[in-house]
Amino acid sequence: MRQDTEVRTFRDGPSPATRRRVLAGGALAAGLGGVGAAASEARTAEVGGVRHGTVRADGVDVFYREAGRPDAPVFLLLHGFANSSFYFRHLMPRLADRFRLIAPDLPSFGFTVVPDDRGYVYDFASLSRTVGAFVDALGLRRYLLYTFDYGAPVGWDLALAHPERIAGIVSQNGNAYLEGLGEAAWAPLRAYWAKPNAAAVESIRARMTLDGVKAPYFHGVPDPSVIEPESYTLDAAILARPGNADRQVTLKLDYKRNLERYPLIQAYFRERRPKLLAVWGRNDLFFIPPGAEAFRRDIPDARVRFLDTGHFALETNGDDIAREIRDFF
Repeated sequence: MRQDTEVRTFRDGPSPATRRRVLAGGALAAGLGGVGAAASEARTAEVGGVRHGTVRADGVDVFYREAGRPDAPVFLLLHGFANSSFYFRHLMPRLADRFRLIAPDLPSFGFTVVPDDRGYVYDFASLSRTVGAFVDALGLRRYLLYTFDYGAPVGWDLALAHPERIAGIVSQNGNAYLEGLGEAAWAPLRAYWAKPNAAAVESIRARMTLDGVKAPYFHGVPDPSVIEPESYTLDAAILARPGNADRQVTLKLDYKRNLERYPLIQAYFRERRPKLLAVWGRNDLFFIPPGAEAFRRDIPDARVRFLDTGHFALETNGDDIAREIRDFF
């Protein structure tokens, strides 16, 4: 497995000395239980500004966003379908005074680039391997996880591979239980898994259009006027890149693998009892409230909060989510 850790770009960032510490990563980010005193020049970095970089990891040029001091506790933010690290654009400045926030784009999403000669296999095991290599490239040894949608199975894989690294979890509509799957939304995939057929694939492919991407942003949202059109427009534009819709169909069909791993992550929850906040858009068609409530079965001290919104809760309730994170951690 290739793990080239070359730093390729870093734009709009702090001074070169601070930048080196940001990219070298986790030696200073020792977790929630207190970190070493920051060097004086590190304190001068712009805390609230979001910076952008690219790191070679697992043979992939992983694009990521970062905010906060390099010596603060690390928060790894994992996005879902069909969005990217852009999803966290407003949350990161809200928390940058408390955490070092790092949000990568998964392969085939956002601005992460997979070289043509990489021979990449677009399945969830590959996404998790690449993000694991990204974490190692930045030297992150202890971090909080924010899991959303596709980011949940990737985050669960990271936790299973290195449980000692997880300082806590925020699950925002990031499912880990069968009862959390909305029946109607998952019907096409379940039909395909039961008997592979072209009709199910075409139903899944319909999600890749602009209208298919846009609809979940608005579903269950009391005031759709708060949804920024840049969000779903960027998602759809990236899906429209040559070959990308096919990659996304392949990933959708592979999702059964994640369901089969639910017992593993539930056992991890029971054994490790990580500090967990489930903050959930209660009107989500894909991941419904019983999935959030189920966390308490394995982590009795988990905090569960429901918001009157849909799947993309950060787009409508970013202040509420930031407040919950501040209160809980």
